[in-house]
Amino acid sequence: MLKLSIKPHWLLHRGSASHPLARLIELLHAIDEARSISAAAARLRVSYRHAWGLIRRASREFGAPLLEMSRGRRATLSVLGLKLVEADQRIKARIAPLLDSLASELESELERSRNGSTPVLRVHASHGYAIELLRTFLARRHVPLDLRYRGSMEALASLAGGDCEVAGFHAPIGEMQGPVLRFYAKWLDPERFVLVHLSVRRQGIMVAPGNPKAILELADLCSPGVRFVNRQFGSGTRILLDLLLKRAQVDSRGIDGYDSGEFTHSGVAACIASGLADAGFGVETGARQFKLDFIPLLSERYFLVCTRQMLATPTLKRIGDVLAAKQFRAEAAKLPALDVTEAGRVLSIDEAFPELRTPRTPAAAR
Repeated sequence: MLKLSIKPHWLLHRGSASHPLARLIELLHAIDEARSISAAAARLRVSYRHAWGLIRRASREFGAPLLEMSRGRRATLSVLGLKLVEADQRIKARIAPLLDSLASELESELERSRNGSTPVLRVHASHGYAIELLRTFLARRHVPLDLRYRGSMEALASLAGGDCEVAGFHAPIGEMQGPVLRFYAKWLDPERFVLVHLSVRRQGIMVAPGNPKAILELADLCSPGVRFVNRQFGSGTRILLDLLLKRAQVDSRGIDGYDSGEFTHSGVAACIASGLADAGFGVETGARQFKLDFIPLLSERYFLVCTRQMLATPTLKRIGDVLAAKQFRAEAAKLPALDVTEAGRVLSIDEAFPELRTPRTPAAAR
């Protein structure tokens, strides 16, 4: 199977000259983490002289220092250097999943054009860290996969309409499960589809480290001076937020930034980490990866759904093998606040969601 990778490319334009910045950005990330030029150079496997020369040349091109240096202190990024690192984090968080989805789409097109190629499994799924990890493991095992990120409703509609073979969606555990399922019920035919458990995760409010705006509950999102960043319209996370706001009797019109729309949990977290927003709603894994504080509100289950016939195919069996593998669970354990204990477990829709059961008539019961 062909494997493609699409990455954003940094260029600094000065007059007629263009200067690639990818290596510089990589070095700045390493310095920010190591607080040392020599340690960062060693991590990138370049000499101290080369690393320092790269910093000096870039500082001249930008017209401002990228590092703050003083005798007896470790190297720290300047305001400009920190802004470049934050911008790179925000770019990756916002568009990397979309570029991965596009790469997957192109891979499947190329695979289909090759003689004797393996059929490509089409997956439309809500964005999540477990599904990202699953894609990585399947690529290692050369399992063709066309993964496209969609909101939960759009993913389920695609499955029901035959535009994909597998959909990924999430639903809360507890009292909010019923209200959320009302948005999905028309696509969850218990006679046609089955569920494969992928993960359990927590949804809540992401806030800046130290929670400077003192946000403790959803009503605090309406406080003066609080800037909010939302997920895109139609996403399962935004549906869940709307239901929680309604239950808490919070008017979304009073939330500054409610009409914004990031396409991933990482995008929400990156906006807060870079100071573009004070709070967002999303999964704890994203918050922890960006060193944000997190106020948990509920847990939810993430499922893959497919037809009963598809479940018996070799490709789905290989997916089940991956989910049950120790290597997958070990990698998932490195992602904060992500539980894959039940990954790979197959459930009927009636088992997972009893509230969707259609009452049987006496004749049917006999």
